[in-house]
Amino acid sequence: MLDKLAELLSYNPAEPMLFNTGLFLVLFVLFITAYQAVRDHRRLKMLLVIAFSLYFYYKSGGACVLILCGVCLSDYLLGRWLGAARGNALRRSIVALNVLINTGMLVYFKYFNLLADALCSIVGSSFDPLDIILPAGISFFTFRSISYMVDIYRGDLEPCRSLLDYTFFLTFFPPLLAGPVVRAKDMLGQIAGNPTATPAMISEGLFLIMTGLVKKVVIADYISANFVDRIFENPALYTGFENLMGAVGFTVQLYCDFSGYSDMAIGLALLLGYRFKENFAAPFKSQSPTEFWRRWHISLSTWLRDYVYIPLGGNRKGRARAYFNQFITMVIGGLWHGASWMYVIWGAYHGLLLVIHKAVRQVWRLPESARGRLDIRVANIVVTFALVVIGFTVFRAPSLETVGVMFSQIVNDFHLSVAPQFVEGYLLIVAALTIGLAAHFSPREWTTGSTEAYVAMPVLWQALLLAAVIFLVIQTRQSELVPFIYLQY
Repeated sequence: MLDKLAELLSYNPAEPMLFNTGLFLVLFVLFITAYQAVRDHRRLKMLLVIAFSLYFYYKSGGACVLILCGVCLSDYLLGRWLGAARGNALRRSIVALNVLINTGMLVYFKYFNLLADALCSIVGSSFDPLDIILPAGISFFTFRSISYMVDIYRGDLEPCRSLLDYTFFLTFFPPLLAGPVVRAKDMLGQIAGNPTATPAMISEGLFLIMTGLVKKVVIADYISANFVDRIFENPALYTGFENLMGAVGFTVQLYCDFSGYSDMAIGLALLLGYRFKENFAAPFKSQSPTEFWRRWHISLSTWLRDYVYIPLGGNRKGRARAYFNQFITMVIGGLWHGASWMYVIWGAYHGLLLVIHKAVRQVWRLPESARGRLDIRVANIVVTFALVVIGFTVFRAPSLETVGVMFSQIVNDFHLSVAPQFVEGYLLIVAALTIGLAAHFSPREWTTGSTEAYVAMPVLWQALLLAAVIFLVIQTRQSELVPFIYLQY
């Protein structure tokens, strides 16, 4: 019995402890009970959260938890040094050292094999990839580390004087593995204030957790395992219509998977008294590529704007330079997702879309009489959504060959006549896609109203609805654990 318990609680790379696992639910209930018991003792409460956060990371990253602890200590010491330093040269050197440490880790753990293979291809030699373990969530906590130091340098943030406070910030478990990319200047103040979750925050947090679970397990995991994966594994076996539905299906899957994680992360933080900014704002309602990136993964897109695009010069050095900066920023954003040329191509694709959109707007705009018309808005949304689907097809496909086969099937072998059989054979898939898109395109007031209605419910009714959602999740979950897509980034 004790051996089995020890095995369950130990690190297993095949079974990470995710928000949608039973082990997390049990341990979180125990943790939140202890958290409430010590809520009036700030230091003890912080130590409890740090311990749980480090264990949570250990269950997903094993010994890599030592890297996370090392980054905490490095940031704290460099931040204090930067705060006391005088002279721009020294201050820039300290920031550069932090950036070098963090980007060095990213290059080694994520990109070494890709870069070494490319170099060997250029010189005509072979390369055997090294067996490098990628620390979980490294892209997210290194970005938070860099923003902390840059904000101190810019004067937007005072150095954190407590190692405990900074460790709490960087290791805080809700956004640790897959975001949002929470910035120090948005959270350190909350930490210093020693917040306590109000009943309204707890209810809102529970509602977001339920929403995230439904998005992830009921929609994303189901359409992935039962349809999308099959299409992308061998698109030549399916008609163009089925390939198109597979591309749309992955777009919906990715949104529900990632926004579901963000919902749960924000909800869990609310249960502990901390509030994060919104990370997704109905991105498929966007009427242009520019608007899409204001609504999709907001914490990353604003991070890239503030810490890559603006330092490159932003739009301060002429229109051509602004276009170049925007393109390079999106390429870097694509590369951030992982060591694959497909991600780089995806980033470059979106960079070109942004440049083209801004260039067209410089020479042509809709007449005033046409702006705001329903048909124009719908056309813009449809075109933008189609462009996004094309991009995410590249994002998901293992190679350009697969992309070529899918687009060839769509163009040359579409067969709309199979639509009735498709609906009949994949009725639950169609239902999941329809529910996901309908909920997404519903007015924002409906979402706000649903949240407010749940918050206003008596506690008993809240508990019953929560139990019903957990039951639904248990009944529809796949036999094997399906990790969140963004855990690999």
